[in-house]
Amino acid sequence: MTSNHLDHSAAPAAGDTRRTGRAASHGKTILIGEHAVVHGAPALVLPVLDARVVATVTPIDAAPAVPHPDADAATGHLLESAVHTGPLDTAPAAVLPTVTAVTATLRHFGVTDRRFHVRVESDVPTARGMGSSAAVAAAVTAAVADALGHTLDADTHHELVQECERIAHGRPSGLDARGVVADAPVWFDGGRIEPVALGARFTFVVADTGVPGHTREAVASVRDRLERDPVGVRGTIDAIGALAHAARAALERGDAQALGASMDAAHGLLDDLGVSSGDLDRLVAAARAADALGAKLTGGGRGGCVLALAADDDHADRIAAALRGAGAAATWTTTIGDRA
Repeated sequence: MTSNHLDHSAAPAAGDTRRTGRAASHGKTILIGEHAVVHGAPALVLPVLDARVVATVTPIDAAPAVPHPDADAATGHLLESAVHTGPLDTAPAAVLPTVTAVTATLRHFGVTDRRFHVRVESDVPTARGMGSSAAVAAAVTAAVADALGHTLDADTHHELVQECERIAHGRPSGLDARGVVADAPVWFDGGRIEPVALGARFTFVVADTGVPGHTREAVASVRDRLERDPVGVRGTIDAIGALAHAARAALERGDAQALGASMDAAHGLLDDLGVSSGDLDRLVAAARAADALGAKLTGGGRGGCVLALAADDDHADRIAAALRGAGAAATWTTTIGDRA
């Protein structure tokens, strides 16, 4: 079952003005359906539970000093992150979604007289198709609410994250916002979201090529191909959609072999659409050489990450080592289903 997979500290009364709020979210990746989902096909979104974002929100008078020359003169909120450390009102455009996460949550609760030190620690890389901006927004919005002594309900939380995502991406589908707070795969079809039941335990390895993905460029390229060859490209899109349905059925009945076969086939179709790359193909080949049950690019492509399915935890370790040996900049292992 999909749930709001955020960590919170225990909430005291909402009037506590010295409360430190904490929350965590995680990355996500697309199991099957990238690019096809843009053109009406369904997609399966997979949480990457081991790539975490942790947000800590402390009232300014209880916060540690922020090592920034303008911090003492600041009259607003302070941010401490890998991208920007200092006053929130001097933050660069790259962290505007984070700024929005703070201000939108305070506005939701009608709070105008509180100043916070917001610390963000993220293992989710940017521009890799892992939902970095949504994961940060999910953690920060929940942590600000926690600092105010509140817990966001799922719908309100989603809308706040979507507000941040509009700053980051313009017209977000909601796919990232759902995936970064789920603890099981999510089925996304025409804006409709469903949790996916699992018939077994599945273990995946995500590997970063170290090359930023070029999602907008890849999406534009597929759209151009569709205009030039509507019959052929629509057939590929429909085939990816059919693989998404097959993958969902494999998850539900616990059939790892069938799921892996769907992943392999999906990579071939995405390659046909022109969204793979030499870096992605090299890591896919390395995963298959390590006997992965299936491997494919994940996300927008032309850089970014690959996803491989392992038989068990030990096999995942071997696949991860093989991927790093083939040049992966980082790997994460994520297990869904029974984690015992």
